[in-house]
Amino acid sequence: MTSPLPAKAGRRCHNVLNPLHSTHYFSPEFAKEMGALGLDGWSPAYFAGRSAAMGAVGAGTVAATYYNFKYELIAAHVPAIWESASPEEVLAGRLRAVDANLRRMLGEAVGSAEMAEAARLALTAAEACTRHARPLYAAHADLPVPEEPHLALWHAATLLREHRGDGHIAALLDAGLGPVEALVTHTATGKGFSVKWNIETRGWNRAEWDAAVASLQDRGLLDAERELTAAGKELRTELELVTDRLDAAPYEHLGAAGVERLTELAGGFLMTALGAGAFPADLIGKD
Repeated sequence: MTSPLPAKAGRRCHNVLNPLHSTHYFSPEFAKEMGALGLDGWSPAYFAGRSAAMGAVGAGTVAATYYNFKYELIAAHVPAIWESASPEEVLAGRLRAVDANLRRMLGEAVGSAEMAEAARLALTAAEACTRHARPLYAAHADLPVPEEPHLALWHAATLLREHRGDGHIAALLDAGLGPVEALVTHTATGKGFSVKWNIETRGWNRAEWDAAVASLQDRGLLDAERELTAAGKELRTELELVTDRLDAAPYEHLGAAGVERLTELAGGFLMTALGAGAFPADLIGKD
C-alpha cells in the first residue's frame, strides 16, 4: 500500500516536468532541426513538432487538440507542413533537438544516476495514464521510449504533460472558457504567457483579446483593471482542482514517496535549465 498523496502533489510534480518538456520549443537546436526540414519559424516548427505523433493531421485536428490557438493561424501552416517533412522526419528531428538542448543546458547531469532515477520514476507514473479521450497523450504513448535516460525522462515528461493537458481541455469546456478566455484568465493569474507572447504565438489579435476581456468582465470574472475578481480566482482554482482530479492516476500509481522524489529531481534539473536561459525572459507575466 502506498501513502496517500499530499494535496496538490501531482500538480507540483507536473509543474516541474512540464517546463522540462517545453524547453526544446524555445531552443536554437529545435529551430535548427526544423529549419533543416523546411519548417522555418516558430509556428510551423511548433505545429509540426507537437502534432507529428498524430501523423499528417489537418488543421482541424490540431485546433481541437491544442484548444487555444486560432484556427486561421493553424490553417496557414497545416497541412502544408507535411509537404516539407513527413511526421517521421519531424519526430526524429525533434528528438535530436531535445538531445542537443538537454546536453547543452544540463551538462554532465544527463549521464548521472539521478537522471536515470528520474527517468524510471517518470516512466512508472506514465504507466497509469489512459488513452481514451486523450488524443495528444495517446499519440505520444505509441512512440517508443528512448534508451538514453535523459531522453527517456523527456519522453515520460511529454506523456505526463499531454495527459494532463488533454484533461485540462475538458475542464476548460466544463468551465465555459473559450480559447481566448482561457488564455486571458491564465495570464491574469501571473503564471501564464504574457499578453505579448500569447498574441505572437497563438494567433489572436489585440481586438480579439480585448473582446475576451470584456466578456469576462461581463461575467464578473475580471475587474476594470483586468485583474481576476474573487469569482475569477475561484473559477481558476476550481479549474485546477478538476484538472488535478482528471490527472490523479499517474501520481497515485507512483505513490507519495515516488512523486516527492521525482519532483525533487526534476525540479533540480529545471533550475539548472532555467539558469542556462531555457526560456525568454518576458515569456511569463501579466503584460
